[in-house]
Amino acid sequence: MSSTRIVVAEDEALIRMDLVEMLIELGYDVVGQARDGAQAVALVREHRPDVVFLDVAMPVRDGLSAAEEIIEAGLAPVVMVTAFSQTETVQRAVSAGVFGYLVKPFTASDLRPAIEVAIARWEQQHALAVEVATLVDRLAARDIVERAKRHLMADATLSESQAFAQLRKLAMDGRVTLAEAAAKILAGSREAPAS
Repeated sequence: MSSTRIVVAEDEALIRMDLVEMLIELGYDVVGQARDGAQAVALVREHRPDVVFLDVAMPVRDGLSAAEEIIEAGLAPVVMVTAFSQTETVQRAVSAGVFGYLVKPFTASDLRPAIEVAIARWEQQHALAVEVATLVDRLAARDIVERAKRHLMADATLSESQAFAQLRKLAMDGRVTLAEAAAKILAGSREAPAS
């Protein structure tokens, strides 16, 4: 538990102190405290915490716009801590991409589930992003290979299997991937690979 690092942003000093005290008692490491949204973003960039607690209504910069920046930059999951439970505020929090929403007053027993869910969702989101990026890369590689095969088939009047065999041999001889070999073939034909 002590490895979970948290930044707390709350403009009301007593509420901030209570929240920090509860988090410490639960075994969390509070690495930064902010009085406004701008300071919160700076602390998050500096400390790279595991979770950020942000109040909605703060001076200088509100918590929702700070949450948007923190989440868009991929810095940390955000849990909003606020007295506002109106539908409009909740919808703005959802649009900002927050990972949790606690309505004041809350207790220490409310904090651990909010933290665990936020971290778990954050990890799921990042795993999904990696998977999507991998699939996009695979699709791009497949497209380049298909285009190179078509080029070999048209240019050297090869069958599809012959073109693929030639492409595979070029890749093995050059100790490169099939996509890299295909890109060389397309570059040699002055056809730029798709990006």
